[in-house]
Amino acid sequence: MKDLRAQERDLIFALDIGTRSVVGVVGKPSGGRFKALDIEMAEHNSRAMLDGQIDNIHQVGSLARTVTDRLEERLGVHLERVCVAAAGRALRTQSGSFTMDISQEKTISAETISRLEAGALSAAEEALQMEDEVRRQFFMVGYTVAQYRLDNYPLASLLDHNGQKAEADVVATFLPGEVVESLYAAMRTAGLQVSSLTLEPIAAMNAAIPVELRLLNLALVDIGAGTTDIAVCRDGSVTGYTMATIAGDEITEAIMRTFLVDFQTAETMKRNLRLGEDAHYTDILGLENVAAFDEIHAAIQEPMGRLAEAIAAQVSKLNGGAPSALFLAGGGSKLDGLRERVAQSMGMDERRVAIAGNNFAKSAFADELDLNNPEYATPLGIAVSAGLGLLNDSYVITLNGETAKLFRSGTLTVRDILLMNGYTYADMLGRSGKNLGVTLNGRRMVLRGEPAAPAILRVNGEEAAINAVVHAGDSISFQPARGGRDAAKTLGELLGKDFSGRVLLNNREGDLRASLHQGDVILTLEGPAGVPIPPLPSQEEEMRPQEAPEPEEVPAPEPETPDPPAPETEAVPPAPPAPPPEALEPVKPLIRRREVEILLNGKPLVLHPKENGQPYYVMDLLERSGVDFEKLEGPVRLAVNGTECGFSQVVRDRDSITIR
Repeated sequence: MKDLRAQERDLIFALDIGTRSVVGVVGKPSGGRFKALDIEMAEHNSRAMLDGQIDNIHQVGSLARTVTDRLEERLGVHLERVCVAAAGRALRTQSGSFTMDISQEKTISAETISRLEAGALSAAEEALQMEDEVRRQFFMVGYTVAQYRLDNYPLASLLDHNGQKAEADVVATFLPGEVVESLYAAMRTAGLQVSSLTLEPIAAMNAAIPVELRLLNLALVDIGAGTTDIAVCRDGSVTGYTMATIAGDEITEAIMRTFLVDFQTAETMKRNLRLGEDAHYTDILGLENVAAFDEIHAAIQEPMGRLAEAIAAQVSKLNGGAPSALFLAGGGSKLDGLRERVAQSMGMDERRVAIAGNNFAKSAFADELDLNNPEYATPLGIAVSAGLGLLNDSYVITLNGETAKLFRSGTLTVRDILLMNGYTYADMLGRSGKNLGVTLNGRRMVLRGEPAAPAILRVNGEEAAINAVVHAGDSISFQPARGGRDAAKTLGELLGKDFSGRVLLNNREGDLRASLHQGDVILTLEGPAGVPIPPLPSQEEEMRPQEAPEPEEVPAPEPETPDPPAPETEAVPPAPPAPPPEALEPVKPLIRRREVEILLNGKPLVLHPKENGQPYYVMDLLERSGVDFEKLEGPVRLAVNGTECGFSQVVRDRDSITIR
């Protein structure tokens, strides 16, 4: 074997791992375009890919190695770094929202916006996890901000604004971890290191539709064997991508059923349709047959019609209607009559639907190779994505000593790298321990949780912000934030060591050793022989890491009105004093009570009599209110029949109670 020279830093090697074949492209950036030096294609011997997803890692890796060896032999270069793309079939899209209190900041900075968006992205991923029975790892591919709000007012940008509360809504796209991991595993089997990863629909658009044309509303449809990937652009950028669940294999399978042939024979018959000739074949019974062109063409009309309709439906849904023009790419685009069927299904002029290939020259060229082939859209697109304005050298970034997984479609920040590699908003910023809210003698108290220990983030050994832009060759060191401990106190710790007297905890005799829980209601009574009770703590104190949190006094609930809730910083009137102890103590003979029918937050509820004969109090309804007391961000608002009340308010028949 002849000696091979090392892969130069600006030499781009791209592999398109398709359902039917693996295509390799090698070239360099030249004069603002990608110059292809060589192309190699090899087909799978068996179905190692299913609907664009790798099924047999070793078989795919072996074929990728075969393609790589052929290119190395002809070019005399040892290819080590490869750019790849993931199919769009497994893409999952989810919306997410996040809110931040920014009252302490003078103006909103770019880093604050980055943290806000990171929180919304983590919320989107968490919502995605809730849809699956088994928790899975997802890799963030890309996202768009649907809306910013500042103090409930929508804004196009938050940068340099002032306010109390910032919110962001995002629509994010994720790939399941197994899709990404299988692609990386196949490349490792082939002895290659992944230097960049993008999506096939984005890659195909980068080849077929140059950036300067993206001011127009255009769609790119890449029809492979297992997937049909779709991307749409307008106003200078890619605005969305999706996929259709029908592709070229459905056409091949229709030929198999009609003529009783194996998959490979049917695939050959499909490809020969473009020649307009009859097909000579051997069926599964071993009989020699001849199928007329018209017979084969008729056999594919039904699945071809379904393919055209699926493309039209997905493009219209993604774009909000028909685009100005539509390009068909991939091997499936060569199917005779498909272009016309797509135009018909879209309600577009046939002249506005074209086969991609003739316009590749705007982004790629070659001295001796013919690039005008729609099947080259994805492999050329991967190479163009890696070579033009994005990667002037190998885009390898290390994260904690290992090569980071990247979806390369533009400028990336540290936050993007962390999200693409499975970290969450909580890992980046940490979460303070949960606060513990209790009511003490009619006054709402909050015990603060421990603050989070911040994350440690360095780029090339220097401290960095999460919105810092990363470059080729950067090394990121990241130690996730550690969440703070939840607030915790016993009843005795809350009342203090000098407390002497009786205390009721949720209307029962209190044990000073008892741990407090969210929503507990505490009422102190007189000490022995009328000894007065020492004053109780009421001043807010910041929690120290080694100390138990001290209580914070917060405003009592305000009456509910149909108007929007007032900001939490607005003063509200204090709650009325708790009823005297005699009203709560079971000192009188128990009376058998009947069921109590009430409205709780507008919904009817029947309360069955308590075993001890005692009445119901508002605090008894907390667990049924739907309020998550583990995640309180403000005071709880209580009302009985529209009038503000306290937790110890007695509940009577026909009462309308609000707990929000």
